[in-house]
Amino acid sequence: MSDPLSDPLAVFCRAHGLVLDQRGRTCSLRSARTGARVARLRATGETDKVEVQWWTGERWGAPGPFGTPTMALERALDYVASEPAFWIYA
Repeated sequence: MSDPLSDPLAVFCRAHGLVLDQRGRTCSLRSARTGARVARLRATGETDKVEVQWWTGERWGAPGPFGTPTMALERALDYVASEPAFWIYA
């Protein structure tokens, strides 16, 4: 992901006890306490929009029945923070 997205991610990770693993356009968020995967954000190339995925226990997948959501980074972080399914393995 680009640098403009890194700062909000770093702040979010500190606030929620997460570690950020960044590889290319993809950032994986995992619990600093347990090491469990929480969410994956993948830049779409459209300004600050990202695809949001969650860890199913076996692989990354869509967090709901309607496919992988794409939204602005700020909204994606709010979504991850407020949706209990992301925190099952944390």
